[in-house]
Amino acid sequence: MTTAFRLPLTALRAALAALALMALLAAPAIAEIVLPKSRAITLGNGAQIILAERHDLPLIAFRAFLKGGSLADPPGKEGVAALTGAMLRKGAGKRSALQISQAADGAGASFDTGGGLENFWAAGEFMSKDEALMVELLRDALRHPLFPDSEFVKLRAQTVDALKSEKDDPWGVLGEYGLAFLFPDHPYGRPTSGDESTVAGITRDDVLACYRGRFGGDRLILALVGDFDSKRMESRLRKAFGDWARAADPLTAIPETPRVEGRRVLLVDKPDASQTYFWMGNRGIARHDPDRDVVDVANTAFGGRYTSILNYEMRTKGGLTYGVRCRFLRLTQPASVAISSFTKTDSTQRAMDLALRLLGELREKGIDATTVASVKSYLSGLYPPDYETGDQIAATFADLAYHGFPITEVTQYVERIQRVPDASILSVIDRVYPDPKNLSIVMIGNAAAIRKAAQSYGPVREIRFDQPLLHTVHEASARAR
Repeated sequence: MTTAFRLPLTALRAALAALALMALLAAPAIAEIVLPKSRAITLGNGAQIILAERHDLPLIAFRAFLKGGSLADPPGKEGVAALTGAMLRKGAGKRSALQISQAADGAGASFDTGGGLENFWAAGEFMSKDEALMVELLRDALRHPLFPDSEFVKLRAQTVDALKSEKDDPWGVLGEYGLAFLFPDHPYGRPTSGDESTVAGITRDDVLACYRGRFGGDRLILALVGDFDSKRMESRLRKAFGDWARAADPLTAIPETPRVEGRRVLLVDKPDASQTYFWMGNRGIARHDPDRDVVDVANTAFGGRYTSILNYEMRTKGGLTYGVRCRFLRLTQPASVAISSFTKTDSTQRAMDLALRLLGELREKGIDATTVASVKSYLSGLYPPDYETGDQIAATFADLAYHGFPITEVTQYVERIQRVPDASILSVIDRVYPDPKNLSIVMIGNAAAIRKAAQSYGPVREIRFDQPLLHTVHEASARAR
């Protein structure tokens, strides 16, 4: 007969306390987000410069934004801002496109430009010894682009081919169809790159008009992070950009986005498709929404990570898809919140019905406390690695300045996430997630096989996938009204 060994109660409590302390000490601490000290400078023309010294590596990263972007693209010329942004590096100052590439590549640097929805941008990273070259290339690209006709013709053809090739993967363009159908009369409904028809009609004169009207010192926000002397860098930048005149055209005002009432369905016929790609959404929240942190918690739980409610129910448990997500697109005005996924043709209605049911249950029941705690831990660990490299930090400073946020928007994010009150989540869900009865729905697939399913969700407008996106979607939207 063996005798059980027992600790006295006080010793047991002490042992348990010691184990708890060891577990606490062993648990990964929540990483603090610390950005380098920065200094903001506003030049006489309105240009905003943010300088942050960081001397751990002999590198300088920069990110430049110029307010504007494709919001001001004329009807029928969608994509002109994107072409203009890409052309900035296709010859500038005394250098051809090839010489710009050789100068950057020869210095082991990265240098790129482009045009987005709400801004034009430039980004790069150079060795600190090549500081003068970096400023020269950036100045020439932004202030003295050449827009050579041969490079324009080549880039336009490449862009048209790329837009056509993107349709080989319906999942990659599903969101563009969704936004175009949701916001047919709003700039947010126009894809930044346009479509193959609008881009083919853009001329070099259109690009020149875009540049002459929308570029100027008052639009510039430039952030630099790295191994440099702030006083010397400020002097270089004042010389490079301080006398840049204001943009000729007024900045485009962004109208309020509409909310869909009821349901409407766009069926995009792709006869050879063996899967259905679907997008169901409505107006979401703006970048400055006061409940943005609560939304991060709620949406991570619902459709923002592998173990989300949507992914577990539709993929892990239901076997209906390899991927599903719910995403908030946050811009100056409220953009979209949408569930998107894909499934086999014969399981189209089951997958979409399940997504709608889960959306309804989210609005009715909210998210349980255990899941909320898990999400807070997940976000707290996921967030800090996005603010480590010089390029990431430069982009962060530029983005904060662009949207008018203080630095605490980033540095106190984890703390704010931890403080999100569970009691507030359900009310925020009710406000920001659409009622399943009020949705704009896009389905890309074999129309003959899924037409009946599409009709079960509301009035259907049908177009062909091989046609240009903008004209066909907007025409269908007009018929739906």
